[in-house]
Amino acid sequence: MATVTLKGNPINTSGSLPKVGDKAPDFTLTATDLSSKSLKDFAGSRVVLNIFPSVDTGTCAQSVRQFNTEASELENTKVLCISRDLPFAQDRFCGAEGLNNVVNLSDFKTGKFGENYGVNFVDGPLEGLLSRSVVVINENGEVLYTEQVAETVDEPNYKAALEVLY
Repeated sequence: MATVTLKGNPINTSGSLPKVGDKAPDFTLTATDLSSKSLKDFAGSRVVLNIFPSVDTGTCAQSVRQFNTEASELENTKVLCISRDLPFAQDRFCGAEGLNNVVNLSDFKTGKFGENYGVNFVDGPLEGLLSRSVVVINENGEVLYTEQVAETVDEPNYKAALEVLY
């Protein structure tokens, strides 16, 4: 279990992020076209998991925008934006913003992604949503970098996350 804060108030997650050097846990999530996607679908690519509570909040929306911009400059890299939002909301947001360099995936069906990556909030006002985190995975499925943002309303450290890919 990890403890982060929401506007200074402590909230807990269901576990801990995978460790650098570990094999990234596989997952099955729902894409905006309602198809199922797994980590295996991105095999051979470097993958950035941008994990957040809801695209309908300012900080989460900004992380999708920022990673969309950054992703267009990286070779062989896919940015997966993962939340418990419905795929329809994810698709609406990216369509309205003109964002097409990220892949939106939803953990709304089972919540197993949040369990396997240790990012489900287990208490507090965001209980049931995902903790703001970044996991970077190499072409072989190994974790290169992780960050669980200590204060939920803060943005992740984009530079540190993407530095491991240069």
